[in-house]
Amino acid sequence: MNLAPTRWPAEDLWLEIAPRLPGFTVEVLPEIDSTNTELMRRARAGQTEPIVLVAESQTAGRGRQGRAWLNQPGDCLMYSLGLVLNPVDWSGLSLVVGLSIAESLQAGTPASQARIGVKWPNDLWLHDGRKLGGTLIETANLPASTHAAGIGAGQGMARFVIIGTGINVRPPQGATDALSTPTACLQDIDAQWSAPRALQHLLPRLVDDVMQFADHGFAPFQARFAAHDVLRGQRVHLSDGSSGEALGVLPDGTLQLRTQAGVRSVLSGDVSVRPIHMALPAAPL
Repeated sequence: MNLAPTRWPAEDLWLEIAPRLPGFTVEVLPEIDSTNTELMRRARAGQTEPIVLVAESQTAGRGRQGRAWLNQPGDCLMYSLGLVLNPVDWSGLSLVVGLSIAESLQAGTPASQARIGVKWPNDLWLHDGRKLGGTLIETANLPASTHAAGIGAGQGMARFVIIGTGINVRPPQGATDALSTPTACLQDIDAQWSAPRALQHLLPRLVDDVMQFADHGFAPFQARFAAHDVLRGQRVHLSDGSSGEALGVLPDGTLQLRTQAGVRSVLSGDVSVRPIHMALPAAPL
């Protein structure tokens, strides 16, 4: 096993992001129970400054619906981005996060050769149907002593948002998401990928996209999402037992599903959506 310490681009990321996100910090921990859980603890204690918290190892990581996300150091990029948001509309945030990461990890790749897509609402999948990563978004009310206006053009109450993402970097040896979906990793695409390199590629754009979302909502991202939507045109089934053809998403991020009873709108968090089969061909290595 390689015991050399991992070199993270913390200073480079801080220099790039802090000018447009005042108070921003980058923190890397060798091990923690969960980066999302830690930022939630801090938020409840009044620590709501913008931050990205990276863990080389998690002992109690969580995916959507409470599923476990565990790993061995170096197998997976795991981080949580925390910041105060007051968006014009909360709908579609998870789609923007998945889209932003998918675009960043294959920047410069022609669309015809892109291999990473987004499975509504936020999982990262390769086009052969294997899962590359996922995101868990949680929010917390601001403590009464905190008077942060929040990023965004919303008129409602600002909240501290925690965007926690796990991305498989190399073939996982101890990682599980408690799902039957086959897993993929970044090194399936390019053996040069590492967790620090992935973070440096995706984080600046993610911050920019989240800030744009806070000002304008999901609508400006709709066309970009369509270009990376791995479910569009696929037969899918929902956890409530229904099924249909995925038609894409509306300007608010709602999934449209053509069923025998007609077109149905599916909201993120209502049900789990899984493809019955993947018709999309895998792009060449």
